[in-house]
Amino acid sequence: MLSLCQHGYEALLERELTGAGLGVTEKGVGWALCEGRANPPDEPLSDDGSSGRLALPELAFPHLTLSAPREFKGESVNALASQLADFFFASLRGERIDAEWPCVFQTVPEVVGLGRRASAVEKAFGELLKKKLSRIARLATADLPRGAGKARGLMVFFADFGRVFAAREAWLGGQRRMADDDAAPSRSYLKVEEAYIVLGREPAAEETVVDLGAAPGGWSYSAAKRGARVIAVDNGPLKGGALNHPLIEHRLEDAFRFSPPTGVTCDWLFCDLVEEPHHVMQNIVAPWLAHGWCRRFVINLKFGHVDSLTLLKEIQAPDSPFAKHATNLRIRHLYHNREEFTVVGETMA
Repeated sequence: MLSLCQHGYEALLERELTGAGLGVTEKGVGWALCEGRANPPDEPLSDDGSSGRLALPELAFPHLTLSAPREFKGESVNALASQLADFFFASLRGERIDAEWPCVFQTVPEVVGLGRRASAVEKAFGELLKKKLSRIARLATADLPRGAGKARGLMVFFADFGRVFAAREAWLGGQRRMADDDAAPSRSYLKVEEAYIVLGREPAAEETVVDLGAAPGGWSYSAAKRGARVIAVDNGPLKGGALNHPLIEHRLEDAFRFSPPTGVTCDWLFCDLVEEPHHVMQNIVAPWLAHGWCRRFVINLKFGHVDSLTLLKEIQAPDSPFAKHATNLRIRHLYHNREEFTVVGETMA
């Protein structure tokens, strides 16, 4: 298995993989190669079209994990493209492609010039694919599916200019780079936009949102632009598109003291507070989830001053408020996160 993460968090990725029982054999900029049971390259597909490869546990740091990757080396663009084409053609035995499929070439942006190399190999591979399998080539899309879960196609990762990993199957964490909005009050807007993809749902028109620690209003603006009605709770000012928005009611109150009226359940709880994570879990997460004050939630927990892997275990522990009162729980280190986890899910109430 080859797991990819945000650059700068390779050590935490390795610790998480090791804690999940996956031995890391090698790591580089933004990636770690793990031991794990995998089918040999010529193993036939199962009846459901999958290859039966190793099923991943829910992990926070990997953005994309290639299952049973094959490694290729070559000094030239054409050499790498030819090897990738041979691998892909051989892997299609017994498989029929009738719908769009992801054909994705990825690099680590921090390696200067590697993106140009990958683009050249991708173009050369595309030409080989068109010549041999024009119908399948027309169905290829250069983007991963939105959301978390398994994907099948061709996923290629450039560890270096002459070293490439490729796989037909991958596990997606749901993380991805999001497009900015000029009206968004802050960069934090990108985090909640990304969190919707991880959860597989976003606020809808007429739904209700409580945004604790809202200022300057990036998350509130994100919900309001979809037509949701937002109560933004923060003693600080709102800015940008959140300021005076007709669907945003700004409450100058303490986020830790705010609760909805008796008998009222909001559709969404947002919480992005620069506070100690245990304080947030005990004084916001626990009461909101235990009382069923919300149906869904997006909550950021900062790990800058605590051990991140210890915090991750505490979030996942059977006695945590998330484990006791939530379902469809997903914990991710997002593309747009820094030293924080984003936790999304639904309440059991």
